Amino acid sequence: MVSLDEKQQKKRRKGFSSQDMKEMLSGYLYISPFFIIFAIIGLYPAIFSLILAFQKWNGMGEMEFVGLNNFQVILSDPLFWKSVYNTVILGLMGTAPQLVIGLILAFLLNLSYLRFKAFFRVTIFMPYITSMVAVALVFSVFFSNNETALVNYIIGLFGFDPVSWKTSEWGAKIAISTMVFWRWLGYNTIIYLAGMQSIPNELYEASKIDGASIFQQLRYITIPLLKPFIILTVFFSTVGAMQLFTEPTVFLGNTAFSRDEAMTVVMYLYRDAFKLSSFGTASAAAIVLLLFIVVASAINMLLTKRLGRDRRET
Repeated sequence: MVSLDEKQQKKRRKGFSSQDMKEMLSGYLYISPFFIIFAIIGLYPAIFSLILAFQKWNGMGEMEFVGLNNFQVILSDPLFWKSVYNTVILGLMGTAPQLVIGLILAFLLNLSYLRFKAFFRVTIFMPYITSMVAVALVFSVFFSNNETALVNYIIGLFGFDPVSWKTSEWGAKIAISTMVFWRWLGYNTIIYLAGMQSIPNELYEASKIDGASIFQQLRYITIPLLKPFIILTVFFSTVGAMQLFTEPTVFLGNTAFSRDEAMTVVMYLYRDAFKLSSFGTASAAAIVLLLFIVVASAINMLLTKRLGRDRRET
């Protein structure tokens, strides 16, 4: 026979389990809006794009399964490889310098004897919070093809001929990469600055006593201890560079999708989907772009980790 105490213990356990279940369900209900929104605007489009990569569809009629034909089309298209080349070049020209200069600026902003720190920090972060369309429009004026444009006027002072920034191969790349550099420099600088403020000041004071210069402090103290932040910015910059779209589109205007001087991979798949109504090849290009991003991010992160190990060994 079951004793009275055992019955009471079973009731307590049953009530406790029921209360735990209610609390668990309540917690899931609180976080469910995020997962619902993510499933609608994130997960579903990704799955649907994966399905479209193997279909022929113009956005209106019925889908037709074509297997790997969409991948064959884009991989045999010279314009696609031109867009890959443009994406890589713009990424290197626009993001690599900002990581190096951002690290140097963050180090200078973190100096204890620097005055007006708050002013400089806000100023350098302002481009990031500025509307990208407004930035692109301003740079379109600066890099206009007219001889009286600001940049052409400046280079004219040094004896150089005016450049057709929006029509020349390297002119467009320089203008767009400058725009990308200017906008994202402050973002990476603030991340580095936040990391530097977590480094104990005693390390810098001890290095000063030992006679270390500012460059030696940056090389042997700041950079090694900032390794997690450097990896983070390299990863974000790589992903952002491979997804470049707004800057060249707004800068080049109506001719952005009809010329190939600065067409990126995202512009290529956008053109296929919304200009040519070829959603299958656009989805295939998106999947290939995803593979490129994964490979490029992995290579950058491995190189960053290796540089950190090499520095420690020396």
